[in-house]
Amino acid sequence: MTTLPSCDNLPTHTLTVDQAQTRILEAIQPLIHTETIPLKQGLGRVLAAAIIAPFNVPPHRNSAMDGYALNSQALPTGLQQFRVIGRSLAGHPFQGTVQAGECVRIMTGAVVPQGADTVLMQEEVQRSADHITYQGEIKANKNIRHPGEDLAQGAEVLSEGRVLNAADLGLIASLGIAQLTVWRRPKVAIISTGDELVPVGQPLGEGQIHDSNRYTLLGLLQRLAVEVIDLGIVPDDPIQLEQAFQRATEQADVLITTGGVSVGDADYVTQLLERLGQVNFWKIAMKPGKPLTFGQLGQCAFFGLPGNPVSTMVTFLIFVRPALMRLAHYPDAMPITYKAKTLTTLKKAPGRQDYQRGICHQDEHGQWWVKSTGFQDSHVLRSMSVANCLMVLAREWGDIEQGTEIPIMPFAPLF
Repeated sequence: MTTLPSCDNLPTHTLTVDQAQTRILEAIQPLIHTETIPLKQGLGRVLAAAIIAPFNVPPHRNSAMDGYALNSQALPTGLQQFRVIGRSLAGHPFQGTVQAGECVRIMTGAVVPQGADTVLMQEEVQRSADHITYQGEIKANKNIRHPGEDLAQGAEVLSEGRVLNAADLGLIASLGIAQLTVWRRPKVAIISTGDELVPVGQPLGEGQIHDSNRYTLLGLLQRLAVEVIDLGIVPDDPIQLEQAFQRATEQADVLITTGGVSVGDADYVTQLLERLGQVNFWKIAMKPGKPLTFGQLGQCAFFGLPGNPVSTMVTFLIFVRPALMRLAHYPDAMPITYKAKTLTTLKKAPGRQDYQRGICHQDEHGQWWVKSTGFQDSHVLRSMSVANCLMVLAREWGDIEQGTEIPIMPFAPLF
């Protein structure tokens, strides 16, 4: 791998990827509003209040086995035969007290009856009519689950900030809790900008293309706990753009646009943002995705993503996704990277951090390997569909030789 001196002489209006990520996350503060939702809607939501056990789990002594419950303390010396006086089933406990020389047929999960302090497994006894015979030592508390053994009343079951999974929902249900207090999901508005864009399903005119970026963003956002507000396509017209911005700021916590953030005569997004809100930066030393705007419109955070399809996806994953996760109180916002050895030579010019599309796999020894998808121009959306990772190439690097170990960012679980 060829390495060159660090490019610290970047223009003052251009930021490194790390600098941009830091500034965004410092500017984004988690939402302060909560909401109450039904338990069955809790998957993937973030708890805003700890779950406290309202009672012991299990709430009563119950059997860990199918067998026979008896009182080991009331046994006369040498007595190993017991009379079966009833049964205790899950949801139908035995009503009575077990005396010396007696036992109760009991099933797994059923309440251990009063007077009994041990359960003999059914495989360990011989039964004849209404009597059982047991050969061996009988110990107290054998095969019995005690109240609070799993959770004690008043104990914290799940802490605030927990991202709920399927097992958590079952655990909460076992406590009889039907409602959850969770952090409100961020509301995210998306707009595609450009006179050349045509909705899917409509015929293309000369010089027109279908609006693919909005569908990409919809898919990426649907993997996160956010509410999406789709404001459609807005042409390159300052008045219509301003009206769309106003609708977004009235409804959303975050506005994401694609296109219109470069320096062309019809690129109005950055100009409007400078007039209506605050621009924090709009040039980053990365490829693809150099033109990116981050700013603020009132209380609404703003991301102006470049219009090229690959640039849209890469800048969303690197900058927007971590910001949305922070907004929604998710932990560990940054995408996970692994070390992989290249199977191909990678072409790169130093000066910008490069996110090239790759196909990775892990061998039987746990070693990651990666190869390029080929042509890397930012308009080639198919390369993102073929790829299953991004190869993260540091800005000071030049061409990378085959066999070099580099960071990769697998797409799962990003999208």
